[in-house]
Amino acid sequence: MRLLPNLFLALTAATIAHAQSYDINVVLPLSGPGAFGGQTHEKGLQILQDVENKNGGIHGRPIRFVFSDDQTSPQVSVQLSTGLVAKNVPVVLASDLSAMCRAMAPLFANGPVQYCLSPAIHPPKSSYTFSGNIDSKDLTAANLYFARDKGWSRVAMLSTTDASGQDNDAAYALAMKQPENQGITLVDTEHFNPTDINVSAQLARLSAVHPQVLIISVPGAPFATALRGMAAQGMLDLPVISTSANMITTQLLQYKGFMPKEVYFAGFGYAVDMARNEKALEAVHTFADALKAAGLTMDVQVGLPWDPASIVIDALRHLGPTPTAQEVHDYIENLHDYPGIIGIYDFRDGSQRGLTEADAVIVRWDRDTSSWSAASKFGGGLH
Repeated sequence: MRLLPNLFLALTAATIAHAQSYDINVVLPLSGPGAFGGQTHEKGLQILQDVENKNGGIHGRPIRFVFSDDQTSPQVSVQLSTGLVAKNVPVVLASDLSAMCRAMAPLFANGPVQYCLSPAIHPPKSSYTFSGNIDSKDLTAANLYFARDKGWSRVAMLSTTDASGQDNDAAYALAMKQPENQGITLVDTEHFNPTDINVSAQLARLSAVHPQVLIISVPGAPFATALRGMAAQGMLDLPVISTSANMITTQLLQYKGFMPKEVYFAGFGYAVDMARNEKALEAVHTFADALKAAGLTMDVQVGLPWDPASIVIDALRHLGPTPTAQEVHDYIENLHDYPGIIGIYDFRDGSQRGLTEADAVIVRWDRDTSSWSAASKFGGGLH
């Protein structure tokens, strides 16, 4: 008897609902300063869980993401990782902040697979650690490509003193040495501690050198601190480029009263219904439809764990019910032409992330309409 597709999916969903769950462990900052991002990623993974369970789960078993809270603390993330390594699980999604990922990585040196959701780590080739999303170095390159095409030759930067800030500083120092960026001058870089509540002195120094654009690559609450400082200094006419870590709609809505006129993010095409091929566009529409079904408008950060988790699920479906960490590692290392919502993945380049600058899109947040729009083509350029 031939079943209609919708009936087949309904019966499949009913069958796996009674099966033992296939647990995938996730470590996220669900409390502490990084909770804005961690809770948003938790929400995105729960939506993906529902989508994938309607598609049969893994080997007839319902997928269940098991969340642990690292409290935005490297020490806690290490404790949690130690426990997961002891359980001999094949793969862990962990974490979404670079400081936590770096603290955890040594524990995963021989497995299980650690799929970090932060782009701001750079795992060694062939290691058991993978980094989600586009490399922060590639996002930096896209930002500067965009600045060149906008005619912004005087660039200033406000950065934090933590691991994310250090990675940001190193990425821009490297990018500024490239021949194509010789016409751009980094007129000043100021730093502040992520726990600081006032950055007026730093902003005053930045304003004095008359930049044409300010890069604020700090995630979460420190970004709000910087924007409030800009409002207090009368700097809201200065264009800002920030990190994709702040592409959280609910977060940005809270900043409306002190949001600059022009705010850009080195982001992703799925925010504005863009994709590099038809299969990737199909994935984007699946994501967008799932958000709508969950009662959400487009929220970019909800989507950031989507591809890493989908790739892990793809590996587990192909490898049988009890794969080893080595098998999961080898499967991902050889995965290519995989259409995700962020880009087209090819892990054979040894990058441990499978994406390049070509997958980046500069996206603008409109403070008046509370919506996203494309500000560049793929790669960051305007032309």
